[in-house]
Amino acid sequence: MTALLRTVLAALTAALVSIVAPVSSSPAAAMACATDPATPKRQLRAMWISSVANIDWPSRTGLSASAQQAEFRAWLDLAVQKRMNAVVVQVRPTADAFWPSPYEPWSQWLTGTQGGNPGYDPLAFMVNEAHARNLEFHAWFNPYRIANHADPSKLVSTHPARQHPGWRFAYGGKLYYNPGIPEVRDFIEDAIMDAVSKYDVDGVHLDDYFYPYPVSGETIPDSATYAQYGGSFSNIGDWRRNNVNLLVRELDQRIHAAKPHVSFGISPFGIWRNAATDPLGSRTSGLQSYDAIYADSRQWVKQGWVDYLSPQIYWHIGFSAAAYEVLTAWWSDVVRGTGVQLVVGQAAYRAGASGQDAAWQDPAELSDHLTDNRRHPEVVGDVFFSAKDVKADRIGAITRLVNTHYTRPALLPARGSSAAPSAPAIASAVQGSNGVQLAWTGSGTSYAVYRVAGSQSTADPCFFADARNLVTTTRQTSFTDTGASSGTYTYYVTALNRTHQESSPSAGRAVGSGPGFSVVIDNADAGFTASTNWGTSTYSTQLHGTDYRFANPVSGSDPAWYQATIPSAGSYRVEVWYPANSGYNSATPYIVAASGGNQTVAVDQRSGGGQWRVLGTYTLAAGTYNVVGVSRWTSTTGYVIADAVRITKT
Repeated sequence: MTALLRTVLAALTAALVSIVAPVSSSPAAAMACATDPATPKRQLRAMWISSVANIDWPSRTGLSASAQQAEFRAWLDLAVQKRMNAVVVQVRPTADAFWPSPYEPWSQWLTGTQGGNPGYDPLAFMVNEAHARNLEFHAWFNPYRIANHADPSKLVSTHPARQHPGWRFAYGGKLYYNPGIPEVRDFIEDAIMDAVSKYDVDGVHLDDYFYPYPVSGETIPDSATYAQYGGSFSNIGDWRRNNVNLLVRELDQRIHAAKPHVSFGISPFGIWRNAATDPLGSRTSGLQSYDAIYADSRQWVKQGWVDYLSPQIYWHIGFSAAAYEVLTAWWSDVVRGTGVQLVVGQAAYRAGASGQDAAWQDPAELSDHLTDNRRHPEVVGDVFFSAKDVKADRIGAITRLVNTHYTRPALLPARGSSAAPSAPAIASAVQGSNGVQLAWTGSGTSYAVYRVAGSQSTADPCFFADARNLVTTTRQTSFTDTGASSGTYTYYVTALNRTHQESSPSAGRAVGSGPGFSVVIDNADAGFTASTNWGTSTYSTQLHGTDYRFANPVSGSDPAWYQATIPSAGSYRVEVWYPANSGYNSATPYIVAASGGNQTVAVDQRSGGGQWRVLGTYTLAAGTYNVVGVSRWTSTTGYVIADAVRITKT
C-alpha cells in the first residue's frame, strides 16, 4: 500500500462522522447524534473455524470427546477475547456430517474414520457453547465436495456417493457431486435442512466451492448430464450457473420456511466478473467466478436469495490485479438498496506469512482494510480466515486490528423487520468488591448493557447511538461490570430479539460514590476478615456467593468483620444476607460501626435466610474501615453465620 493511499485513507477516516436520526421508540431516538466510526454500534465480527483436513478444529483426528470439546471451547474463548460476536463453523466439509445425520456418514475429520461415531453430538455441543458466550453460530456447509481424493472405494460403504455412482464425478484428483442432477440438488438440500431443523443454528453458510475451480487440461465430465437436463439452455455455462442458482434459491426458501430467523449467507470468490469482460464487473483482472466456477453471486444479491454475502476479498490494498479498495467499493455498489448485508471475508492467513507479498508483512494491512470499510455503510462486518491465523497473530496484525477497530463490543446487524422486545427492568445494581453487580428482568433473547458516566436523570438518546457506552452483550439476566473505575455511573439495559432488533432502554440505575452508592461485601471478598475459629461451609442452598462462614457462640469477642470504603459521611442502610437453618443461632449479634459508637442488632438466623434483611439505617463516617461485624458473643446456642452485607447510601 502506498504512503499516499494510506494518508488519504487516514484523512477520510478522521473526517468521517456518521449521523443517525433515530426514532423515538428506539434506544437512540429523537435527535441526530454524532457517532464515532471507530466504535460502531452494530458490526458482525466472526472467524471461520475450518474442520476439513483438521485445519482448525479438531486439531487432529482421534482426539477424545473431552479433548475435542476443550479445543472448541478455547476457540470460542478466543473469539470472545477478540470481541467477536459470531463464529462460522464447518459442519459438512466433505459430504459428511458433524452431527448424527440420517443422510451422510460421520465426518472422518472427527475420528479419522469416515462413519466413526465420536461419542457425542458435536453440533449440539458447539451451538450450546457458542450461545453460552452470546456468539452467533453459523453452520458452514460445503455443498458439492465429496472427497479430496478421486477413489470412491475409500468412501465408507454406506456413503450415498457410493450407493449412487451416477451422482458423482472425478475432476482434478477430487470427487464431486454433479450439480446438474436434480436428485443431487434435492439430496444436498435435505442433508443441510436436517441440521437446520434439528439444531438451534443462527445461520446457514456456504463457502466458495460450487463447480470445481478449473484445472489445466481437464474438462468437467458432465456433458451427458447437460444432454439430459440442459435442453432449454443454449450453452453449458448458462446451464451450470442455473444449477447453482437453483440450489441457492431453493435453500433460501426452505431455510426461511422452516426457521425465518435463520440467516442464509454465502462466501463467494472475491471477483464476480472483470469489467473488461462485462461492464457490470469490477476493475480487476483476476479469475471470474461467474465463468470459472459458475457462481453468479451478483444475481443472488439482486434476486434477494441470500441474507448476506461475504466475498473473499483476499488481496491487499493497491494490488494491481484485484485491489482490496476497488472490490469493497464494487461489492458495496452491488448490495446497495437490496437489503442484502455485505460482510467482507478477510485473509488473516496472509498477514505476516512467509511467501506473501510485501504488503502482507505490514502489521497495519488488515487494520487498514477495516478502515477502508468505513467509507462504505453497506459493509456491516468481517469474517477472518481462519481461526488458527487469528490465534497465531503473526506480526501482531490481529492485535493491531482489535486495538484499532474492536475496542468496544458490538451488537450484530439487525435482520428483517420483526418487532423489538419490550424494555427490560433493572432489578438491582450494587457496587461489590469485584465490580458493579447488575440484575434485570426481561423477555429478550439477549441483552445489551450500557454504562454512562455520572448520575443521569434521563436517558439521552445519544448514549446508545454507537458502542462507546456499550459494556457487554449477554444471554443472561445478570452481569458484573469489573471494568468500572471509581466514580458514579448510570447503567441501562436493552433487550434484543433473535434477529437483533433492540428495545428501548430500561430506566437508568445510578451506582457509585454519589447518590445511589451501594456496595456488597461477601465473605469470600478481600474486605472480609475472620479468625481461624470460623469455619467455611457450602451446606445451605441459601448462601450468597460460593460459600459462607460459621462459628460456635462463645463468651468473648471474636467477630468476623466486613470492611468497606464509605465515600462520604451520611446516612446508610445496612442489610445482611445469611442462610437460615433451625439449628443456627436465634440471636446472632451484628455490630455496625456507626458514628458515635458501635450499634448491635440481634438477628434470629433460624429463619428469613436467602435474602437481604435490613438491620437499620445508620450515620456512617467517610473512610475505609470495618463497618459491619458478626460477633460470636451470645448466650444462645447454634452456629452464628457470616455471609454477606450490603451498605447503601440513602
